[in-house]
Amino acid sequence: MSWTPEIAAELEVLCLYNLDSMQEGIKVHSSAGAERVAAAQRLFEKGLISQDDGGYLTSLGLETAAHAQAVLTVLADQ
Repeated sequence: MSWTPEIAAELEVLCLYNLDSMQEGIKVHSSAGAERVAAAQRLFEKGLISQDDGGYLTSLGLETAAHAQAVLTVLADQ
């Protein structure tokens, strides 16, 4: 399996979430660009976020975002 631009955009959205606070969601505005808006829609359809324009992480979304942010941290520190 390879990383498609769509998967990369979804991972970028997941990395926007603050994992220290489940009370803090995000809002992906239409001005964020078509790729980011579409990524948020796909994450919503996959059940990872609560609304099609962001909202809060679901339990699956929290787990996935934690993994995504961990990968980003490891790769960025190298």
